[in-house]
Amino acid sequence: MVQAGDKDAVKIFNGYNKQEMPSCAMADEEIKSMLGCIEAAPAAGGGAQDQTAAPAGDGASAGSGAASDAAKYLDLLLIILVVVLIVMVITLIIIASVLSNYLKKNRQLSAEDEEVLNQRFDIGKILRSKVVRGLAMAIFVVALLDLTLDSVLGVGIQQHYQPKQPIAFSHKLHAGDHKIDCNYCHTSVYKGKNANIPSANICMNCHSQIKIESPEIKKIYTAIEKNRPIEWVRIHNLPDLSYFNHSQHTTVGGIECQTCHGPIETMEVVYQYSPLTMGWCINCHRETPLNTQGNAYYDNLVKLHEGENSGKPFTVSSNGGTECSKCHY
Repeated sequence: MVQAGDKDAVKIFNGYNKQEMPSCAMADEEIKSMLGCIEAAPAAGGGAQDQTAAPAGDGASAGSGAASDAAKYLDLLLIILVVVLIVMVITLIIIASVLSNYLKKNRQLSAEDEEVLNQRFDIGKILRSKVVRGLAMAIFVVALLDLTLDSVLGVGIQQHYQPKQPIAFSHKLHAGDHKIDCNYCHTSVYKGKNANIPSANICMNCHSQIKIESPEIKKIYTAIEKNRPIEWVRIHNLPDLSYFNHSQHTTVGGIECQTCHGPIETMEVVYQYSPLTMGWCINCHRETPLNTQGNAYYDNLVKLHEGENSGKPFTVSSNGGTECSKCHY
């Protein structure tokens, strides 16, 4: 556009010191170097990228439904026991108070009864009773079971995982304040199986001119000068036994980034917002309706679904989205 003489393009080009967007074209030597690095990676026993991805864990999603159900029942049982204990203690106190007031009005009491009646209220006796002790022990056992199940069944679930990154990148500043589209940096979110990590040259599209003196930006320059990748720590990681296609959800399914990644535009440091467990995925497939408008592939399927499930929406599950082979191929 600059070469064609477009006024706006020329103005922008001159306004930014005639800075051109870096070319993604690579020389033959660079391509050979990249292929050599790929071939050498297995022999090296895993490079820096493999090591940085390790803290994210395997994310063992199987059994997540059992974990959540067990936790819900135990929490409910614990609440019921606590409420019963409180009600019993309050009831005993009320009964004791009513009986005491009634007997004080009755003048025909022996000396021994008068002494018992005038004794000070001792809550210690109530707490030492077998009923109260039994309930307290039951509450303790249920609470211990709840904590144990949460720990055991939560192994591999990395929700809220928030590692420290090699460069302090703020999604709040870039995606939130400056409204930079996710697709600008993560270029494969709508067309690839994985959402790629941005390369350093994408950062340089802006930071070759903006905040070039920042200590964090200088780290990018150092990585480029040494021809080494920035060792970002992977946060979202699914186990190898699970198949997940990013573009299938974002492009075909039309799912927004925030559905899985949470309010990413407000995060100074990114963390794993969703549990990414099998139960969490299956619930989404059961609840998310499919957009079948204008797609002849779904016509017969929708008719069959409406005949068998009148009034219920045609969800991902209706199209086989909860079959084992969909994710575990």
